[in-house]
Amino acid sequence: MGNRRKARELALTALFQAEMNGAAPDEGFQLLCENFEFSKMAVPYARELVSGIAEKWAEINERIAQSAVNWRVSRMSVLDRNIIRLAAYELLYRDDVPPRVAIDEAIELAKRYCAGDSPAFINGILDAILKSGLDREQ
Repeated sequence: MGNRRKARELALTALFQAEMNGAAPDEGFQLLCENFEFSKMAVPYARELVSGIAEKWAEINERIAQSAVNWRVSRMSVLDRNIIRLAAYELLYRDDVPPRVAIDEAIELAKRYCAGDSPAFINGILDAILKSGLDREQ
C-alpha cells in the first residue's frame, strides 16, 4: 500500500474520531499520532489533509450539500461523510492530486470500510462535485 493511501486512511481515522468525540480534527490527529504507530512516511500528507479539511470545513460541507441531491450531510453515515470530505478536499484544493485519483481512492476506502452501497453513493457525490467545479472554471 502506498504512502498516500496510508495517509488517507490515517486522515480518515482522525476525522472519524474527531467527529465522534466532538473534538477538532487537528487535535484528534495529534492524539492518534501520539498513541498509535503509523508509517512515518504517511504522517506528513495525512497532517496536510486533516489541517486542510479543518480549515475548509464549511466550504467542503457546502459543496457536499449542493452535490448530494435528496441527502442532508448530517444524515450520511459518519464514514461516508468523512470519505467524501477527504476526497472533496483533494478535488477542490489539491493541484497535485488528479481528480480521478481522488475519486478512485475514496471508492477504495469505501469498499474497505463502509456498507455495500457506499462506494456507488460516494462516487455519485464526488462526480457531482467534480462536474460542478468544472462548470465554474468554464
